Amino acid sequence: MPAPNVGDAVQNFTLKNQDGQDVSLSDYAASPVILFFYPRADTPGCTIEACGFRDTFAKLQAAGAVVLGISRDDVKSQKKFAVKYDLQYPLLADPDMKLIDEWDLVKPKNMYGKLVKGVERTTYVIAPADKDGKQRLLHVYSKVKPEGHAEEVLALIEANK
Repeated sequence: MPAPNVGDAVQNFTLKNQDGQDVSLSDYAASPVILFFYPRADTPGCTIEACGFRDTFAKLQAAGAVVLGISRDDVKSQKKFAVKYDLQYPLLADPDMKLIDEWDLVKPKNMYGKLVKGVERTTYVIAPADKDGKQRLLHVYSKVKPEGHAEEVLALIEANK
């Protein structure tokens, strides 16, 4: 399944959360879903982004939204990250990078002057299922800057209630 474009139906997927439990996109068909991909747990930018969603979580929940973070970290690393920063939403583990690769999120990045490949920080906002049961992509944020991103997503969710 290639990365969806705005308006496309998003294929269901299942990954393990930080507690080792299966979580599927379809579990949240009745709600808008904020799916944020981040490069690595407990790194500076990823911590800023994850804590931003933590700090706006109550407002996102009040707006009816679900937050799911995804990285290539394993379940144990996701758990440690969630506990360390008191993250109240599921962190999904994609250590084999199946979903990350399918959505074409591995991109060239400049790291300290050296070109490397890594997961591009990207957020997808998925609308609740339509009358045909399809969850469609509402918005894509590419090359996300962590500072203030959660508030930006909250504004989008509130504007589309």
